[in-house]
Amino acid sequence: MSVQRVTSGRVLGVLIVVASLSLSPASAVAQPSSSAGTSVPRTADGQPDLQGVWDFGSVTPLQRPASLAGKTFLTEEEVSALETQAAAGRVDRPPRAGDPGSYNQFWFAGGTKVSGTRRTSLISDPPDGQLPAYTPEGEARMAARADARRRNAGPEDRDVDERCILGFNSGPPMLPGAYNNLVQVFQVPGYVVILNEMVNDVRVIPLDGRPALPSHIRQWKGDSRGRWEGETLVVETRNFRDLGTGHPAPNMERLEALGPQLHLTERFSRLDGDTLFYAFTIDEPTAFARSWTVETTMTKTANPLYEYACHEGNYGLLNILAGARAEARATDAR
Repeated sequence: MSVQRVTSGRVLGVLIVVASLSLSPASAVAQPSSSAGTSVPRTADGQPDLQGVWDFGSVTPLQRPASLAGKTFLTEEEVSALETQAAAGRVDRPPRAGDPGSYNQFWFAGGTKVSGTRRTSLISDPPDGQLPAYTPEGEARMAARADARRRNAGPEDRDVDERCILGFNSGPPMLPGAYNNLVQVFQVPGYVVILNEMVNDVRVIPLDGRPALPSHIRQWKGDSRGRWEGETLVVETRNFRDLGTGHPAPNMERLEALGPQLHLTERFSRLDGDTLFYAFTIDEPTAFARSWTVETTMTKTANPLYEYACHEGNYGLLNILAGARAEARATDAR
């Protein structure tokens, strides 16, 4: 993991590219409102200003814990208890015998607070805070990917985050992970740019109503189109690759059931100077029996985004495949 700072020139370059582009003419989510008496900042063209660096780290789990079954929102006491419990878990401990260990706590930054929604789970729909049932095709897709990981015939059998193709928490959709939970938003007339710190994934989202890409053109992050609905930026994304977005990583392990029919709807609303409401709805009929929705908040931060030089330090993939070859040779020798 490299921590070289993203220079202002690099960010400016993204904006210049976006500004130079030619401008040619889901399920219901509870719409948030700005805090009483709070004036939401606006861009020069009058839209809500979503720009800045936002931290979406959170200790709120994706699914509602069994101990909170039937409870939608946390009390103040429960918020304090959950955050205290999470803090107590951020302690370095020696690895198990024979385990070389992994990152120490210095590298982790998964968030210290519950989501600003104070929900008991990031999932807001279904109302029980649980993922819907998988379809048979979704179950088969997960099983096939698990088999590929056991096979380890080559890099294509490993997950896309291990191959430095996508960041495991940058999605889309974005879900809190163990580290690099920062995203920077830029706005220019006709476009919104979303830059994730994790693997420095970038989405350039047109807002001018242009048609979507043909269905046979598939991309790792899909094909996004945005529009304003009042004070809310709505981004719809389709045309994902079969392995796009879904892979087993913290808070994302259940998403590897997703396939190329994924229709993702994201919503961004600025609540006040320091809070961004973020919601997304997953609609993938070949993976889940019904659609489902996540609601959370992001907090504005003065922290910079850093370069994530994934390939430069990606010895894990080499070691995984080399270890698989060594095991195969040992088995053949017996």
